[in-house]
Amino acid sequence: MTRSLKKGPYVDEKLLKKIAGKKPVQAGPIKTWARRSQISPEMVGFTFAVHNGKSFTDVLVAEEMVGHRLGEFSFTKKFTRHGGKMQKELEQAKREAEISAAKAAKPVEAKAPDAKK
Repeated sequence: MTRSLKKGPYVDEKLLKKIAGKKPVQAGPIKTWARRSQISPEMVGFTFAVHNGKSFTDVLVAEEMVGHRLGEFSFTKKFTRHGGKMQKELEQAKREAEISAAKAAKPVEAKAPDAKK
């Protein structure tokens, strides 16, 4: 459910105070825990260090991000990969094929006999 138009967008007041009077080039990453705060047009160009529950993730705000939430760009879960046993077998076969191709492409150098004997 979206926020009421009567209320307007939620932008954390502390964030607006932190960026007030600053230029995006001057300011370093601005630390924030306000993941629910919407990105306003004044924030474009700034870098925010958004907390993901464990650490801070740098988010560089672009024009396309206006209207979205800061938390959308700082993931809370680490994606490893899809697949199980079958995926591991496919990856292992791919690695073996790359190794064999590299060995085949590498020329075998024959050692010349030593002339100093």
